[in-house]
Amino acid sequence: MRFFTFIGVVFYTLVLCLIGGLIMSFSLHLIQMQDVEHILQAVYNFSDLRWTTGLIGVLLVIISFSFARLILGKMQKERTIAFENPSGMVTVSLATVEDLVKRLTVQIPEIKDTRPEVVASKKGIEIDLRIILRTEVNIPELTSKLQELIKSRIQDILGVEENVLVRIHVAKIASDEEPRGRKKKGETEEREEPAVPFQGYAKL
Repeated sequence: MRFFTFIGVVFYTLVLCLIGGLIMSFSLHLIQMQDVEHILQAVYNFSDLRWTTGLIGVLLVIISFSFARLILGKMQKERTIAFENPSGMVTVSLATVEDLVKRLTVQIPEIKDTRPEVVASKKGIEIDLRIILRTEVNIPELTSKLQELIKSRIQDILGVEENVLVRIHVAKIASDEEPRGRKKKGETEEREEPAVPFQGYAKL
């Protein structure tokens, strides 16, 4: 797979360099207009050259589509986790793992918000987790428990023994307390109605 990817990169690089070189040569007048006309006229007039040029074009289109499918397939494979069952292969999207990590972290009262990003590599499942804390806590103790919780939970649910690497970045320590003098949202303000002076009884 890596060999074909390398061949595809080399192919696209050579083709683009060739096209770019021809364009630069034409713009710098290194290639004369008469030469281009002679080449195009020869290809157009001689059937052998015309068929050869057409076959080269078809071959380039087929190779381009093949390498595009190969590269897109590899990118799709990197966004999933695959394992074999007795009845066949099973794939799990990394988005599913990210949702799982988010649900696990939201249950911890000290954590206000999380943003996980999961990558499957040769080292295993790598998780980059950005968290916002509600209050000041013991960060080494909290992050250590969180790493062990995420690692064990993912291994249990996916049923795999791959290495799970959890990197945590504490982005902010937020506070739920509102500044003084500012009322919380939804809290109604009590307004004192002006006192109406007593005017006595009205005569009937």
